[in-house]
Amino acid sequence: MSRDQQVPPPEPTRPPTGSPHGRLRPLPPGALTVFAVVGLVGGWLLHPVAESWTGTAPVVTWGQPLVLLLVAAILAGTAWATWRAVQVRGERLAPHQAVNRLVLARACALVGALLAGGYLGYAVSWLGLEAELASQRAVRSAVAGVAGILITVAALVLERACRVRGGDPENR
Repeated sequence: MSRDQQVPPPEPTRPPTGSPHGRLRPLPPGALTVFAVVGLVGGWLLHPVAESWTGTAPVVTWGQPLVLLLVAAILAGTAWATWRAVQVRGERLAPHQAVNRLVLARACALVGALLAGGYLGYAVSWLGLEAELASQRAVRSAVAGVAGILITVAALVLERACRVRGGDPENR
C-alpha cells in the first residue's frame, strides 16, 4: 500500500442488546436431569457389560460412598461459609473467588447428578438377583447414590450462595 491509499475506518459495532452486564442463570434442571439419566443408564448397563467382558461385576466398597459423603460435606461447608459472607454479612467476594466457587458449584452439581444416577442404576441392576454379594453391592451402591444426590444438593446451595443482591429479581 502506498501512503496515498487510506484504509477505511472500521465499522462501528453495535452495543449488545439487553443489560450492559452479562448475567448467569442458575443451572437448569434439564441439564441435571440429563446427567442423572445418563448415569442411571450407564450404571445399570455396567453390571451386565462388565460380567460379559471380565466375568465379574465391579465391587463397591464402603470407601466410595464415604469419599462422596466427604465431598458433600466439604461443599456444604463451603456453601454455608459463602452464604454467611455474601448474604448475611453483605461482603463481596474477590472476583476470582466468586468465579472459582461458581464453577466448582456447577461442576459438582453435574458430576453429583451423574454419580447419583450411576450408582443408583448399578444398585437397581442387582435387585432381585441371588448372586454372591448382590445385596452388598446393591446397598453400598444405593448409599453412594444418595451421597451423589447430597453432592448435587450442596453444589446447588453453593451456586445459590454465590448470587449477589440487586439487579433483576428474576436472577436472585
